[in-house]
Amino acid sequence: MKVSNLVQSTGAWRAFVAATLLALAVLAVNLFTDELQPGNAWGLAYGTLAAVLMFAVALFGVRRRVVPITKRVGLGRAQTWVQFHVYAGTVALLLFLMHAGFRWPNSALGWWLFVLSIWVSVSGLLGVFLQKWIPRILTSGLSIEVLYDRIPELIAEIRERAEQLVAASAEPVREFYRRNVAPALHGPQVRLVYYFDITGGIRTQTRQFEYLRKLLDGEEQRRFAELEEYYRAKLEIDAHYTLQRALRWWLYLHVPPSLALLALIGLHLFTVLYY
Repeated sequence: MKVSNLVQSTGAWRAFVAATLLALAVLAVNLFTDELQPGNAWGLAYGTLAAVLMFAVALFGVRRRVVPITKRVGLGRAQTWVQFHVYAGTVALLLFLMHAGFRWPNSALGWWLFVLSIWVSVSGLLGVFLQKWIPRILTSGLSIEVLYDRIPELIAEIRERAEQLVAASAEPVREFYRRNVAPALHGPQVRLVYYFDITGGIRTQTRQFEYLRKLLDGEEQRRFAELEEYYRAKLEIDAHYTLQRALRWWLYLHVPPSLALLALIGLHLFTVLYY
């Protein structure tokens, strides 16, 4: 990690801790001086701050669409936005719970706000974990790097090369290819073993090459070794596909509920102001 990123990360963490302690200190004063109710001045202040923070956190979702503007007006780097998104979202959840008086909701809208707030916060923390863990494990255990959108194209290229290689090989190699390799080259495959051991699954799958390799010699052995390299590359692509796909699916777990939460917060503010 670069020194500038480390300093920035430490500063964001300190700001988060300070904001959390301040919120808890205000809560302590509230408890000693008045009731903890959503409808009094304290509760309304907590709810207003929570709503402001939630809408501010949501700006991270549109940042990529307006990157040139954010750079031009000096609104910070991507890392700053990510840290604000995570830390401010957590503080907003605390303020929301303070606004509710740490009580269970007593209305349908309240339950939806409560459930979505917890869901968005937990799924957001899960996303932070995935975005730190997945790139690290992929780069530490695999020999190739793959862009998710290019995976079908790369597999098609490997399949074409493997078929050309096998066409010039002896019958035992062709039979081995049809039984053990060809099914894996039809397309990307999710293999759950990669979540637990990024390289163990690959080693296990390529062991099947060992017996036939001993029976070949000369040019056939060279072709068979090249076929094994193609197969290994396909398995590593499957590892990328499996783990990067988890990040893609995480977006569906986090973004739509976040949008629904913002809509319900807007509805809640409307009902409070006009009814």
